[in-house]
Amino acid sequence: MNVGIYLYDKAEVLDFSGPFEVFTTASRVCQNDTPFNVFLIGESGDTIVARAGYKVVPDYGFHNHPQIDVFIVVGGDHTEEIHKPKVISWIHQQAQQASLVASVCTGAFLLAKAELFQGQQVTTHWEDIADLRAQFPTLDVVDGVRWVDAGDVVTSAGISAGIDMSLHLVSRLHSLSLAEKTARQMDFDWTKNAV
Repeated sequence: MNVGIYLYDKAEVLDFSGPFEVFTTASRVCQNDTPFNVFLIGESGDTIVARAGYKVVPDYGFHNHPQIDVFIVVGGDHTEEIHKPKVISWIHQQAQQASLVASVCTGAFLLAKAELFQGQQVTTHWEDIADLRAQFPTLDVVDGVRWVDAGDVVTSAGISAGIDMSLHLVSRLHSLSLAEKTARQMDFDWTKNAV
């Protein structure tokens, strides 16, 4: 299963590295199987300068990435990304082709801009709840939860909540036992319930 994680300049580091760690660790500890092929995607494929100057080279750009089965859009300072028609169009296109779409933190703003929410509940970082409601008043924005699983779209609260959500996705896409084994390998105290 191809897990594509979209990141951009000023993205929150744990928003992409947390899910990356979860899915790659799950594949590493899964016996006799490699359930997830995880990769990072940037618009051009060139080096991304995330929060605090953290530099990362994505595996692919928009022009050359493989088919995405699980599509994760991360948060951070999204204020420039949300005004890029090419980015929003690409997000919309990938979401139509993926079997599951997820966002971490303020990545929910990008999914909302790409018109991917159809009445389901969503969440984001606690500090951005009011802005998400104000900018997208038709959304049912939930506060005080780690993640919201609305079927084909899953959104998480801020930063570290993306790890909890990703472990939930491993349990949903593979098995609870693999998610628990992954959390143990990561020495992470997994909050299994969304609330």
